[in-house]
Amino acid sequence: MDALGIFGPLLGDAEAAALLGDRASARAMVEVEIALARVEGRLGVIEPAAAAAIEEALAEFVPDAADLARGTAAAGVPVPALVAQLRRQVGGEAGGLVHWGATSQDIVDTALVLRLRDVLALLERRLDEVLALLAGLADTHRATPMLGRTRFQQAVPTTFGLKVAGWLVPLLRHRDRLRELRPRLLMVQLGGAAGNLAALGEAGVAVMTGLAAELGLGCPPLPWHNQRDGLAELASWLSLVTGSLGKLGLDVLLLAQNEVGEVREAEGGGSSTMPQKSNPIRAEALVALARRNATLLGAMHGAMAHAHERDGTSWQLEWLTLPDMATATAAALAHAQVLLRTLVVDAGRMRVNLDASLGLFLAEAASFALAPHMPRAEAQALVKAACRDALEQGRDMLGILAQRTTAPVDWDRLRREAEQPPAAASLIDRALAEPR
Repeated sequence: MDALGIFGPLLGDAEAAALLGDRASARAMVEVEIALARVEGRLGVIEPAAAAAIEEALAEFVPDAADLARGTAAAGVPVPALVAQLRRQVGGEAGGLVHWGATSQDIVDTALVLRLRDVLALLERRLDEVLALLAGLADTHRATPMLGRTRFQQAVPTTFGLKVAGWLVPLLRHRDRLRELRPRLLMVQLGGAAGNLAALGEAGVAVMTGLAAELGLGCPPLPWHNQRDGLAELASWLSLVTGSLGKLGLDVLLLAQNEVGEVREAEGGGSSTMPQKSNPIRAEALVALARRNATLLGAMHGAMAHAHERDGTSWQLEWLTLPDMATATAAALAHAQVLLRTLVVDAGRMRVNLDASLGLFLAEAASFALAPHMPRAEAQALVKAACRDALEQGRDMLGILAQRTTAPVDWDRLRREAEQPPAAASLIDRALAEPR
C-alpha cells in the first residue's frame, strides 16, 4: 500500500506500512540473529564470549538497505547479504558464528512474525475503538425508527440502533478470532536447511525452544517452513475484518444517497466540477479495501500449496500479498474510526421516509393483526389489494384497510408499535452485553 504514492493517504496506512517496511524488516532480522546467538551461547552451542561479542556488535547495527536489495535480487532472499554484513560488523572468529545452524527462511519468517505481532497490536487497538464507537451509536439510536430494506426494497420498520448493532456484532467475533489465532501465528521459526535442525545436532530442539522464549514467541512442535496455515489464517482474518467494515461502508453509501439522505459523512469530499456534492469518501474506501483484501486472500490460500521442504514461489507470493492485506486492514479501521466519530444521523429524514411510504411497510404487521379475525389467506389477500390501491391512488394503506374491514384492529396503535419492534431493544442489549 505504501507504493500507491498519491493514493497512499486514502488507501494505505503509514503506521502499518512502517511496521512492515524494509527498515523494520531488516532490524527484525538482526534482532533474530542476536537472539539466536544469545541462546546458542547460553546453551554452549557457540562460545559464550562469541555470543556476547555478536550481541554487542549488532546492538545498534543498521543494515545497508541497497546491499540487501542487490543480495535479494541475486539470491532470491535478503539473508545471505544480511549475514555477510553482520559477519563483517562483528569481525574475527565471533563473526563466523553469526547465523549458526539457521537457514534464510528461519530468519525471514521469524522476523515477519515479530513485525506481525506489532501490527496485530495496532489493529487490535483500532478495532477496540471502532467497537466502542459502534456501541455508543447503537445505544444512542436504539429507538430511532427507520425503514428496514431487503433486496434493495423497503421492507418493514426497524431502528437505526439495531442496524448499527448488526455492524458491531461481527467485529466482536473478529476480536475473539484474533485472540484465538495469535498463539497459532506468533511462533518461532527455526529448522535449518531442510527443517530438521540437523546442523545443531542434539541441541536443536533446545535452541528452538530457547529462541522462542527469548523472543517472546510460541514454540511449534516442529519447524513450519512448509506449513503456511498460520499466515493463511491471518490473511483470512484480515479479509473478514475488512469485509465486515465494507458492509458498514456500503450501508452508509446507500443511506447517504440524496434520494434517501438518512446519514451523511460530516467530512465528505468535494467534486472537481459539481459544487453541490459531498462524496462519502471514507465509506467508499471501506468498500474498496474490503474488495481488495477479498481478492488478495486467494493468493495467500494458493501459497499454502508449498512444495517439499521449501518453496520459493509460495514464499515470494506471501511477500507480495500479506503486507498489502495488513496495511489495507489498518487503513480500513482508521477510516471506520473517523467515519463513526463524525457520522451525521438524520432521524428527521428517517421519519420523512417512513411517512412517505404510504404505510406500505406495515403490510406484514397488518396481515398478522387481521389473522385472528379471518382466515390467514383472506387477510393476506385483503392487505395485498390495499397495498396495490395505495400505490395507484397515493393513499395511506392502513386508511384503506380501515375502510374495507370491520375487524376490531387499532390501526393507530399498530402503526406506533410496528415502528418500535418490541424485540429490537432487547437485541441491542444483547449485542452491547457482549464483552468488549
